[in-house]
Amino acid sequence: MSSQTLREARKYEEVSAKLISAEERPAFHLSAYTGWMNDPNGFSYYQGKYHMFYQYHPYNCNWGPMHWGHAVSEDLLHWEYLPTALAPDEFYDRDGCFSGSAVELPDGRHLLMYTGVMRKHTEHGGIVDVQTQCLAVGDGIDYQKVDANPVLNFKDIPEGGSTIDFRDPKIWKNEDGTFNCVVGNRPADGSGQILLYSSPDGFEWKFDKVLVSNKNRYGKMWECPDFFELDGKYVLLTSPQDMLPEGFEYHNGNGTLCLIGHLDPESGEFVEEHNQAIDYGIDFYAPQTVKTPDGRRVMIGWMQNWDTCSMRMPNQPWFGQMSLPREISIKNGRLYQQPLRELEEMRSNRLELKDVAVNGTVFMKELKGRRIDMELRIRPEDAEQMYQKFAVRFAQNDTYQTALSFRPRESVLKIDRKFSGNRRAIIHQRRSLVNSKDGELKLRLILDRFSVEVFINDGEQTMTATLYTPMDAEGISFFADGGGVLVDVVKYDLTEE
Repeated sequence: MSSQTLREARKYEEVSAKLISAEERPAFHLSAYTGWMNDPNGFSYYQGKYHMFYQYHPYNCNWGPMHWGHAVSEDLLHWEYLPTALAPDEFYDRDGCFSGSAVELPDGRHLLMYTGVMRKHTEHGGIVDVQTQCLAVGDGIDYQKVDANPVLNFKDIPEGGSTIDFRDPKIWKNEDGTFNCVVGNRPADGSGQILLYSSPDGFEWKFDKVLVSNKNRYGKMWECPDFFELDGKYVLLTSPQDMLPEGFEYHNGNGTLCLIGHLDPESGEFVEEHNQAIDYGIDFYAPQTVKTPDGRRVMIGWMQNWDTCSMRMPNQPWFGQMSLPREISIKNGRLYQQPLRELEEMRSNRLELKDVAVNGTVFMKELKGRRIDMELRIRPEDAEQMYQKFAVRFAQNDTYQTALSFRPRESVLKIDRKFSGNRRAIIHQRRSLVNSKDGELKLRLILDRFSVEVFINDGEQTMTATLYTPMDAEGISFFADGGGVLVDVVKYDLTEE
């Protein structure tokens, strides 16, 4: 039986979502059914469809008591909303059903594992959120929380570990039929650690070991871990809070971290070989991956930044969207990301321009759009005279623009949305150090009404940002200073059908 809390959420979202037109949403990015969305949850393939759950507060566009929203897709680009899957309605999760994951059980049921939050008053008059790991089982639409909840609590945390920073289980099934999960935790040193748990059946869990310790290297608490094998390596994705910048690699605030390494054959310990940011732009957090039936590893993140959640249009009926699904791989010890290949099936109206000479500002009437897939290859017009700066400006009219600018001498690429229509002094720029030889650079920009995602050098890096510029700003222009630039352009419109 569903609870009153869950029934109310389902009834509310069904009514309020009808007031949101398709044109008010992204065309091929999943957005909140209504109200607030944050982290992707339960990203899984189940009974022929991809399921995406998400942190959800249906009643308004602000973070509130967390529910699990739910949507399904056959291609990861066109989504169908399903009713709210989880609501905070038990004593152990009464203050929120926080992030988690999902897996199919051998008997065909869908198992959700999530963090239950229970707010408690301390003896000194403070308030803390006690976090535990909980299970719910269902059929792809309706889910029942198990009687044994919580299945992991304070007794299952290693000595010194926090009970109020113990969250975001990512579960997977092993080839032998057993299960594992990783959970983010804060140890006694105040930073982060990733805990590994095991289960014979997905229901009875025990602590195995600390898989990775932050030791105050990358921010503090590590949230939303994901751990998997990819291209012969083991990969840990996590989202550290309160990071300090390290050159251009990591930025202030809540960021993303990818650790690539191997498992020691003797001890089973994870040995780190390489670290990097997952995304170098403004809006990307808490990514989660799924393995597709044809063997690809696909990642989706929350396309937002905790420090910019005030950036939205007034009276907006929804807030929060997911990134484009990205196929990920390991090349040369580095994480590469490419847009999901199914996106190419949405392409139409191919426009190709070769050797466009840019010196100053260049507009082309035929080059425009807010739902586009555009590839650029830039290089100096004269190999003997390196240009100072190149920029591509988009979502542009006489008032608005968002820009990507590249300075070849420093090899720095910058995204800048300060003219994109927001009236708040939030984060509008980010810079990244990119690989460029002799002033050459490859860029692929994907726009979908309220966002831009930039894939640099065939996916070696990405930069993501949300935009809330009016839709009639759809111009695209190029700019070069201090020397000429040649640009090759291949641009497609992305249709919604």
